[in-house]
Amino acid sequence: MPNYLSVSAALAALVVSPVVAAQSGALGAQADSQSTLNPVVVTAALAPRTANESLSSVTVLDEATLRRQDPVSITDLFRGQPGVDVSTNGSFGKNSSVYIRGTGSGQNLLLIDGIRLRSATSGGAAWSYLDPRMFERAEIVRGPRGSLYGADAIGGVVQLFTPQTSEERPQPRFSIGGGSFDTQRVSAGISGREGGTRYSFAGSHFTTDGQPVRRNGEDKGYDNTSALARVSHTFESGAEMGALALRARGNNEYDGGENDFVQQVAGIYGELPITNDWHSRLTLSESRDESDDFASFGDSVFNTKVSTARWENTFTSGAHELIAGAEYSEDKVASTIEYNETSRSNKAVFTQALLDFSPLTLQASLRFDDNEAYGDEVTGSLAAGYALDNNHTLRASYGTAFNAPTYNQLYYPGFGNPDLESETSETVEAGVRGQYAQWFWDAALYQTDIDNLIAGQGVQSNVPSSRIRGVELASGVEVNDWTLAAALTYTDPENRLTGNRLQNRATQSVRLDIDRELGKWSLGGSWVAQNHRYRDAQNQDRLSGYGLVNLRAGWQFAPLWSARLSLENVLDQDYVTTRSFDGADYLNAGRAGFLSVHFGQ
Repeated sequence: MPNYLSVSAALAALVVSPVVAAQSGALGAQADSQSTLNPVVVTAALAPRTANESLSSVTVLDEATLRRQDPVSITDLFRGQPGVDVSTNGSFGKNSSVYIRGTGSGQNLLLIDGIRLRSATSGGAAWSYLDPRMFERAEIVRGPRGSLYGADAIGGVVQLFTPQTSEERPQPRFSIGGGSFDTQRVSAGISGREGGTRYSFAGSHFTTDGQPVRRNGEDKGYDNTSALARVSHTFESGAEMGALALRARGNNEYDGGENDFVQQVAGIYGELPITNDWHSRLTLSESRDESDDFASFGDSVFNTKVSTARWENTFTSGAHELIAGAEYSEDKVASTIEYNETSRSNKAVFTQALLDFSPLTLQASLRFDDNEAYGDEVTGSLAAGYALDNNHTLRASYGTAFNAPTYNQLYYPGFGNPDLESETSETVEAGVRGQYAQWFWDAALYQTDIDNLIAGQGVQSNVPSSRIRGVELASGVEVNDWTLAAALTYTDPENRLTGNRLQNRATQSVRLDIDRELGKWSLGGSWVAQNHRYRDAQNQDRLSGYGLVNLRAGWQFAPLWSARLSLENVLDQDYVTTRSFDGADYLNAGRAGFLSVHFGQ
């Protein structure tokens, strides 16, 4: 692994040098940079705030980033982002886990346009089944959000946004491509606005022969067909109604078998301005995680459905806002595995105050959950920010969160433990952000203490006390057709009972993205490096660190037409982020190339 002091210095030099040279940039370019380098974030506070106003550690991956990198998997975008780690059981649709600030997939929340997507049996979201081309934006909010979203948001929240447009004329788009491992991708969509009605429809298909996930094994293929429909209408009164449906369906071959899967979110909402200072919104939604498994040891079915009704009210008074609401959700499980319970409901009320006493801002939130299975939980948070001047903001926060045991952790034969207790956490954080016309930097220090962390490679058990400390540094620059983003993360996840590192977590990572526009051409690359991790709680089974280099190029060869070439893992790194229970490495793809042609904006 690299010397991280040297890496930090190198990143600082890469960021500062072009900034100093860019002070004479045009005002128009500055405005564009400010909108992308200080983007509006809605996930952190249930209300639109720029990144430096949100009082949170946030990373936004905008549409330009998604289109430039054009990843095969959504997790390729997240790997190495500030505070984010990814482990996979191989490439192309294989099981993936996203860790935020040292917390596992089940301790982080995934939203798609505000709708929660997860498996009630395994707890985490099936990240690997989400096609990146179905989304135009991602927000990563690090730190607890239990007081806003309820269970699971200990480490943070990721929200993916589907495309929408304000353009009146229809905006069609189309892409087709393929590459290594006999991979083929095709997608198409159209979006636009007609009067007060906005719409977006899209579809995509991905198929690949894949590669072996074990050494000397057979190729493991994957195919995914996704469809999206989103329609909304704004009335002259200011009221709005809308509907969303996103569905992914396909087949995935994995180590020991294959499965047919479905990932789906659907919802309708209505928003009404009661008065000029009071807006009310009601959302009814449903998410499904379904899997029919055909394994060497027998067939099984895991179908989970999460139904939610959420009512939010926003009251404004000058620069201040108060948000109050209620939520009802129900988990249902249908499976060939006999769980002792197959449904549980949750009722919640929550409130949040956003107070602006410039240069001092305050955010305070409180939530009460009453769950049929695990009882009552109260979570809260308090954050304060102080603008030192027009460019620098200090922030500090304290927050609590909890994570309830999943059906698998409680009831799965030979694995579950019905006596498990819910995980509870407390997090303190301090940070500072520098925001300028064409660049920004952000630094954060935090500590999360978790009681009753659920862990174990066999029967699940509660770890009495765990502590996760960390430092995150991030920076971005947009100047003279250059776009740079840098992230440096140090995490110390410790089991306080044994003093060992929590399993499956790297402690150091660095990511650097560089892109350059050259007229009709564009060139870019990403470097992601992480140190070693341990597969077991005893820290005896060590997985080596790795460094990945990805390169990309684009060519706009005609109006609205472009071609893109990406080379993944250019150095053909043999890297492993997890192992099977019998100790075999799960291999990730080696060097690969993909070429695609695109039409549309």
